[in-house]
Amino acid sequence: MDVDDPRVGDWWRTSIIEMRPGVIRYRGYAIEELIGNVGFAQMIWLMTRGELPTQGQGRLLEAALVSAVDHGPQAPSIAVARMAATCGVGLNNAMASAVNVLGDVHGGAGEQAVSLYEDIAARQDAGASLQEAVRGGLEAAIARHGKFVAGFGHRFHPVDPRAPRLLALVDEAARAGVVGGRFAAIGRGVEAELAARRNGRRIPMNIDGATAVIYAELGFPAPLARGLFCLSRSVGILSHAWEQAGQGGRNKGPVPRGYLWTYDGPGPRELPPA
Repeated sequence: MDVDDPRVGDWWRTSIIEMRPGVIRYRGYAIEELIGNVGFAQMIWLMTRGELPTQGQGRLLEAALVSAVDHGPQAPSIAVARMAATCGVGLNNAMASAVNVLGDVHGGAGEQAVSLYEDIAARQDAGASLQEAVRGGLEAAIARHGKFVAGFGHRFHPVDPRAPRLLALVDEAARAGVVGGRFAAIGRGVEAELAARRNGRRIPMNIDGATAVIYAELGFPAPLARGLFCLSRSVGILSHAWEQAGQGGRNKGPVPRGYLWTYDGPGPRELPPA
């Protein structure tokens, strides 16, 4: 088939990159102009959204990405990276193994929180008050995902230290006109409703709920929130895999070898005669 045949050129279609001998352009911008002038968070925005962010938008996105890079080897993705590194695989294999466990439960909370916030916003647009919209959105989310509300509460931190800082940056950006502040109000409304349902016992917003506020404020669709979390957590995954490779160790499992699992199957028994 002739390389000039339009059936070849149209096999893949993309508005992301133009590449031919001597030319590389991302969304129309020459790579040699982007290099040294555009930061990594800005580049993520350009590649996923099609335009460069404002300085304030890029700064807020970067804050969200920085906040979620790592949470220690107790996090399944980090543990997987370290275990993989002791199995003799390369860094890329360890990273891929770890990213592959970022699913609905571990890694998907940010996406679910953005979906919750968007649902609440849609209910407000339909005429509901913030409180009514929050209650309706929560009921729908609980019916869909169960009693654990994505983005709120933490099994380690009574108050997730990352969330207040991120919300403060959102408030600052709202005062500067970078974002509207609507989703910060929605997130706080969810937090207040959860506390009311538990007789005043607060279930604070966690890292997923706070980054979801930022992603929603910046206009990122919910599915991209998980992709952005994967990019962020990949930094920690790489760091732990590299550190473990330097520490050595072979075939390290999830617990020291002196600790065995609970067996709850049949007791010892004889194989029946043939």
